[in-house]
Amino acid sequence: MPRRTFRVDEANALLPVLERALVALEAQRETVRVLQDKIQVLELLWGGRLEERSCPDHAERRAHRAGVAAAFREVRRIVDLEITRRGIRFPPGGLEHELLDFPSTWEGRRVYLCWKRGEREVTAWHEVDGGFAGRRPLTPEQRSRMGTDRAVPDQEEPDF
Repeated sequence: MPRRTFRVDEANALLPVLERALVALEAQRETVRVLQDKIQVLELLWGGRLEERSCPDHAERRAHRAGVAAAFREVRRIVDLEITRRGIRFPPGGLEHELLDFPSTWEGRRVYLCWKRGEREVTAWHEVDGGFAGRRPLTPEQRSRMGTDRAVPDQEEPDF
């Protein structure tokens, strides 16, 4: 199955949807942080007794853990529906740093258009193995031609 490749204008057109997805992911991450903090407080207060059903806060801890699990499920759902099914990927640290990579092509090879939340449009790219540190600004030529040579054979991409 051929992989999706993006032109710069196609990537830019998706940014409003992706921005909303990242806001939703941020909200879930905050939910996890709050619930884990509450669990930690209960564990500090009760220690090993928190595992016992007779502990007054046993049920509260279970509820917090269930909330964390639900938030993680929602994160997976959002990532799947709004990001990966569109052919977009999170690079290493992408969820934490709100980075997304759009597979593209340049001069007969696969590359990534690179976008960080808060940027108004896609203005950078990097080689498949270059990562965020290898970001380069898009030139006017790249802006108009990147992703147009769609018949690039599949290349081995790093497994992150």
